[in-house]
Amino acid sequence: MKKLYYSIGEICKMTGIEAHVLRYWETVFPQLRPMKGKSGARRYKESDVALILELQDLIHHKGYSTAGALKVLEQKNSDSSEPHAPTNPPLSGDLKRELLEIRETLSVIYEKL
Repeated sequence: MKKLYYSIGEICKMTGIEAHVLRYWETVFPQLRPMKGKSGARRYKESDVALILELQDLIHHKGYSTAGALKVLEQKNSDSSEPHAPTNPPLSGDLKRELLEIRETLSVIYEKL
């Protein structure tokens, strides 16, 4: 059964990457931001583990520098986000009308201040 969160020690055992390397990668790769508990202990999600494994492949197996791996990740993110760029969903007539009324009410209140 998969866990919700992994400690830095568990990540080290799973990947063979030392803790100081993981902490360094957090400073280089903005995509790698594990949650931290009250005591400051890092808590990695499955998405963090997947990113670490991808970084390990790029840096340790394919020979990329950290700067090169960062460019690869940025390119990958921009390629995947372009065709699926979020757009504002269409509003129903009732919702749009209600929002316009709220905006008008707020502007009247603001003018009185």
